[in-house]
Amino acid sequence: MKKLSEMVYKVEAVISSALLIIISVLVFGSAVTRTFGMPINWAQDISLLAFGWLTFLGADVVARSGKLINIDMLTNRLPKLVQKILGIVFDIMMLLFLFILIVYGFLLVSQSWARMFNTLKLSYAWCTLAVPVGSLLLFTTMAGNLVADIKKPQKDWGRQEV
Repeated sequence: MKKLSEMVYKVEAVISSALLIIISVLVFGSAVTRTFGMPINWAQDISLLAFGWLTFLGADVVARSGKLINIDMLTNRLPKLVQKILGIVFDIMMLLFLFILIVYGFLLVSQSWARMFNTLKLSYAWCTLAVPVGSLLLFTTMAGNLVADIKKPQKDWGRQEV
């Protein structure tokens, strides 16, 4: 199971990097060609599609790497037991939020099949599919974090002295 998780992480990281490069090249190239009066009309739609997927895949990449934004100035001053309880409560709240995104994300996908991109012969559902798929991936990551936080000894919470 751990090998599968690591493989998924690597694939997500590669896809996220590629999407960021695609967005950068298309937006820059579109701006340059528009300056010369020859806009690339489809670049905006491709960039929008790539951005949707980058947002949700990138969120899981960041969560798996353990580099989520963490404002711990206040929580580090709390007793370690309170820190652990707050960490577990945060994990549960994240899982509930992601569950809602998954359920309503699939509803959104089912409702957007008829909507098409302006310049592409592609359903907008392919863009909205990033919401439930990315949320499902992040749900599995956060579920693993919840288990790890529950198992983590109370003494290991808070700022680690180096």
